[in-house]
Amino acid sequence: MKIVTVEEMLEIEREADTGGLSIKQMIENAGQGIAEKIIHAHSHTNDASALGLIGSGNNGNDTLVALIVLAQAGWTTSAYMAGSRKENNPYVMQLEESGGKVMYFDEDKRGLSLKKLIRNHTYVLDGLLGTGIKLPLRDNISKILTWTRSIIEKFPQKSVVVAVDCSSGVDCDTGEVAIESLTADITICMAAIKIGMLKFPAFKLMGALSVVDIGLPRKLKSFRKISREVVDKSMVREIIPERPLNAYKGTFGSTLVVAGSVNYTGAALLAGKAAYRVGAGLVSMAVPSPLHAALAGHFPEAIWVLLPHELGIIAANAESVVRENLDGISSVLIGPGIGQEGTTKEFLGCLLNFQKAPIGTRMGFIDPGKGKPKNNFQIPALVIDADGLKLIAQFDEWFKAIPDSTVLTPHPGEMAILTGLSKDEIQAARLANAERFAKEWGHIIVLKGAVTVIASPDGKTGVVPIATPALARAGTGDVLAGMIAGLLAQGVDPFLAACASVWLHAQAGLASAERLGTTASVLAGDVLDEIPGVISKLEN
Repeated sequence: MKIVTVEEMLEIEREADTGGLSIKQMIENAGQGIAEKIIHAHSHTNDASALGLIGSGNNGNDTLVALIVLAQAGWTTSAYMAGSRKENNPYVMQLEESGGKVMYFDEDKRGLSLKKLIRNHTYVLDGLLGTGIKLPLRDNISKILTWTRSIIEKFPQKSVVVAVDCSSGVDCDTGEVAIESLTADITICMAAIKIGMLKFPAFKLMGALSVVDIGLPRKLKSFRKISREVVDKSMVREIIPERPLNAYKGTFGSTLVVAGSVNYTGAALLAGKAAYRVGAGLVSMAVPSPLHAALAGHFPEAIWVLLPHELGIIAANAESVVRENLDGISSVLIGPGIGQEGTTKEFLGCLLNFQKAPIGTRMGFIDPGKGKPKNNFQIPALVIDADGLKLIAQFDEWFKAIPDSTVLTPHPGEMAILTGLSKDEIQAARLANAERFAKEWGHIIVLKGAVTVIASPDGKTGVVPIATPALARAGTGDVLAGMIAGLLAQGVDPFLAACASVWLHAQAGLASAERLGTTASVLAGDVLDEIPGVISKLEN
């Protein structure tokens, strides 16, 4: 499902129209698709009925066509027109000929007819306004939406609200919402999801998102150039590697997790187990040596690399130990729970080639005498998370030193530290900021939070349209970082590994909340435990 701005969608429609696919045909294709999705979603044995709230634009016509198709399929259908009877719309006549009823706003001054219609129909199709609206709303639209909201709130068990392309009153670029807008159970988009729907507060009104085909030619240039898309089950199913019967542990790669400190012991455990849960063949845990006794009994499947430490914190000279254990490693994760002490910063600076290795280490990046690299050491596919992000931000032009297409996994606060922007600035334009800095830095950015954005330096962007407080808990980010590293170990492209991991992680959060009966009680370990079940459902 591609993601477009309003102007991009208009350009797509203009090119299609010029190429021979008329607006009329697009409308009829859209209406057919809407009707088919509603029929597919309908689970009631009786009461197959739909009411359309009809505006004067193309969304209104899309909705009328859907009502006609439903009427021809035996449904009870009605249209409530925001305009007057004087308007001559051929789809209105077709609906009446198909057995549908039509009522007009200007003949229903108190909204009593609308109230009766809503109570007598299972589905309410919101086709009042399209994607190009400007707020505030006109008086008649405002009244219809206000009446509808009031009626539905009194009988919430009765109506299923379907937004046609978008909820009326939503700015489909900015995500701004009119106070009168309806909360949809389902939003059925024409050809692509509009970018504003994935922003707050609009996202809260969207319900389940889906897309219908309006007949766009496959070679349409304006459509093909769109590189933003929603990450969904079908996409993730294609990303997860196959597991052949003749596989051995080397088939699925090896991950090295550099994580943990005396204050954040569990972060390493969560990340390492997550790498295994998504299919990595071997996970090595590089942790300060005092953590081994606490962790080893809980993670017998891991190989342990014990790092020099200072009071339970990774020591500066630990970089040589990490480097000596990189043979055969397919991916590296650095950051969960390592802390932000100066000794750990020095360790990371030496390991990632930001600074010279301290005197006394056995191996260093730079010869102190000549200031040149001593060897051709290369870190494989890399993920930097949590404290690792805060530490690299302290080095000038850090993004030039780390391997190309490193996966960075900041939450909004960490993104603010990396960019110098405020947290509010980050949140106000999440998608734009992720795309901008992915290109500037040359790395994949996973901007975590409600509706996580994954941006690649080549312009590809993925959005996971899930928001749940189940994931607003310490440790869930460590699980996500481990999942990404685990897929990278198996040879998955970094952008795709990030997209798949974010989607699986979000589904695991939802599954945890469902199993526990509340989002408040979900722990990071619960999310970890749900990963196998989520992956297994990809095959269904």
